[in-house]
Amino acid sequence: MPSIPRTATPLRHGEEPEDPADKDALIFAKRLSVRRSELGLRVAFGVRLQPTYGLLGKDLDMFSEAGFDMSKIHLKRNAPVAQLYEDAIKYEGAVIAASGALINFSGKKTGRSPKDKRIVFEETSKDDVWWGAINIQMDEHTFEINRERAIDYLNTRDNVYVFDGFAGWDPKYRIKVRIIASRAYHALFMHNMLIRPTPKELEEFGTPDFTVYNAGQFPANRFTAGMTSQTSVEVNFKRREMVILGTEYAGEMKKGIFSVMHYLQPTKFGNLSLHSSANEGPDGDVSLFFGLSGTGKTTLSADPRRSLIGDDEHVWSDNGVFNIEGGCYAKCVGLDAQKEPEIFNAIRFGSILENVTYDYNTREPNYEDTGITENTRCAYPIEYIDNAKLPCMANSQPKNIIYLTCDAFGVLPPVSLLDEHQAQYWFLSGYTSKTPGTEDGIAEPTPTFSTCFGAPFIVLHPSRYATMLAKKMTASKTRCWLVNTGWTGGAFGTGKRCPLKYTRAIIDAIHNGSLAQANFSKTPVFNLAIPDQVEGVPADLLKPEAAWSDKNSYKETVNKLAGMFSKAFERYADECSPEVVAAGPQL
Repeated sequence: MPSIPRTATPLRHGEEPEDPADKDALIFAKRLSVRRSELGLRVAFGVRLQPTYGLLGKDLDMFSEAGFDMSKIHLKRNAPVAQLYEDAIKYEGAVIAASGALINFSGKKTGRSPKDKRIVFEETSKDDVWWGAINIQMDEHTFEINRERAIDYLNTRDNVYVFDGFAGWDPKYRIKVRIIASRAYHALFMHNMLIRPTPKELEEFGTPDFTVYNAGQFPANRFTAGMTSQTSVEVNFKRREMVILGTEYAGEMKKGIFSVMHYLQPTKFGNLSLHSSANEGPDGDVSLFFGLSGTGKTTLSADPRRSLIGDDEHVWSDNGVFNIEGGCYAKCVGLDAQKEPEIFNAIRFGSILENVTYDYNTREPNYEDTGITENTRCAYPIEYIDNAKLPCMANSQPKNIIYLTCDAFGVLPPVSLLDEHQAQYWFLSGYTSKTPGTEDGIAEPTPTFSTCFGAPFIVLHPSRYATMLAKKMTASKTRCWLVNTGWTGGAFGTGKRCPLKYTRAIIDAIHNGSLAQANFSKTPVFNLAIPDQVEGVPADLLKPEAAWSDKNSYKETVNKLAGMFSKAFERYADECSPEVVAAGPQL
């Protein structure tokens, strides 16, 4: 297959090189558009558009009270996908890919800005929030300044997009979310990522539980108290609002709502919010998969023999497990139709390709090109996945929890069974490792500890989530497994990565129940219970020390990694029981 030439990003992202023959027509079209506006043919919101978008009465009052100038802006509520395509192409320089997906660009920011995330310090939530480097305080006055700045900017736009949807598939626990944005791209993104309401639900939507003001095209004032840059992503739980300034990266909205659910589900409903994927077997058995980037979470949870509940964000309630989202946000770098057919085939009309370059002549996306960013993404409705379970919820408690780690030190077993206290310890640790070459400056295996397998998104102290997890596991008799998809027989550079076929065999043995019936023995230092055998997996692979030829080097590496674990866990130890602290490695 011929390689697709890399396409440089034009001045306006996605805009084609100018054809001189079309120049006069383009000038005429622009003048005609201006003239139409001058003639007053742009219909003010509230007249012709009321029946189309359905914002009436109290809904209109809410916008007016929030500071929107209803005589100037053109509000488009839950606009059809085709119209969002048209607007994104016309006003934002987006293009349609050969597959029918919309290609658009997020500007300067191509990933989240965690250092610019703020939570307002106010009386209703201040005692619950885990304040620190992840949840940085913002005073209420600064929030009001930024909120007004965002609304002032939105008031200057000809088109303002509103999307009303739900977060959470279980009607008992879902919240109503309203997105207000200046870009059609952002409206379509959240149309895909939130749960889309039926016409009746939209008609009866009422007052939202949370509102997002996305004025990401306009910068924050970095001289405002508490601001450190021109980017600000801030959440106010008392006002039930979120404001975005200085970043057009759409993922900020998705993860912002996830943080909101990380707060509301435990504090309001007593549910456990989880950064995990989930699937369900033909007999109704549910598995939760936790894992950081590069551990294989997406690959291993996408099993053609099991239904996908969701790929990223879930809630474990008294009813079972439900997905928070209505779509998926998949990485595109290196995407291949043979290796990941489900994702590849989901990239069609209605999907958004974000920061992906393309061939101007064929409109074929170039998934190998990382010239804009390595964080190329696609957002698509979950029903685009053939084996998705709809509605995305299971009315049974999880049978298995699977922690995925990619251990580049090569000392963790391919699979081990964790007890209740170990389950909390490893959940709080959230361990994986980076390998040399994955980032600048990484010359040797480097551990990554992201508590609860999603530190940037948690709001409460990690121990609260871990305690809830342990209680639910005990009540449901849920088994917890640690699966290492990383190196065996030596560290990175000496050993080799565990073959995917063996990892799949381990996951199959977990699901069919045979692994739970195996005989187990304990490893030194980490005290992990490893099975004597797994069907389809070489026995010597299951025991890390046996797979290493240099036994002294193995012991040194085990002790080195154990010391890193102990140091990383110090910040949580004071809030944990002695049994959980003791569940870590013992030197």
